[in-house]
Amino acid sequence: MKVVILCGGQGTRIRELTDLIPKPMVDVGGKPVLWHIMKCYARFGYKEFVLALGYKGDIIKNYFLNYQSFSQNVTVDLKSGSTDILDNFSEDWKVTLVDTGEHSMTGSRIKQIEKYIDTDSFFLTYGDGLSNVNIKKELDFHNTHQKIATLVGVNPPSRFGELVIEDNQVTKFIEKAQTSGTQGFINGGFYILNKKVFNYVNKEESCVFEQNPLENLVEDNELQVFKHTGFWQCMDTYREFQLLNSLAKESPWMKDE
Repeated sequence: MKVVILCGGQGTRIRELTDLIPKPMVDVGGKPVLWHIMKCYARFGYKEFVLALGYKGDIIKNYFLNYQSFSQNVTVDLKSGSTDILDNFSEDWKVTLVDTGEHSMTGSRIKQIEKYIDTDSFFLTYGDGLSNVNIKKELDFHNTHQKIATLVGVNPPSRFGELVIEDNQVTKFIEKAQTSGTQGFINGGFYILNKKVFNYVNKEESCVFEQNPLENLVEDNELQVFKHTGFWQCMDTYREFQLLNSLAKESPWMKDE
């Protein structure tokens, strides 16, 4: 199964860090937050990635095209131009980089990567959040209920889409509402989606996955939640950027629940 990561947003709420680079390339403990997200999936054996690029996507492309020189010690012969990699180790990842438009919303980006999905289901997440959610357990849950979509529900203080849940069935989706205090679960941004989800999105720039598509999945009883009470942290603000960097040595997103 492939892992789709939405990497195209402009990161306007953390502009002090994203004027020159896209948010997924913001440094956490010496590596881009995007790299940490990919490690979260790779530790469960999922190492094929599709990156939906947009704002300053050339910086992400350049990072992966020159991954060895960015991530390892090198010797450069300035006269001949030859380069030797001193520590010949690299991640065994396959990364597909897709330009989905600078101004496209999330639903549009998802539709545009449809042709790169060659299995019945795929993972989807955003390029700015870290979690130690057990991806394999989420996949087992997804395969059991046979619905189109599974999302991870987390329960920190809410600034995101609140979920109303009955017997693990999502019965209502409220985008960016304050939690009601009764359940407290919000959209954690780690999805597993059947290819049928492409019928719910379109290529129009204005198509926002978290609005009509998710709401329509709820209406069709096709959205289930995998509850996660372990580590989860997004990076929407400078304070959250500082928090993730303070946790970088410990890396709780790489530890089991």
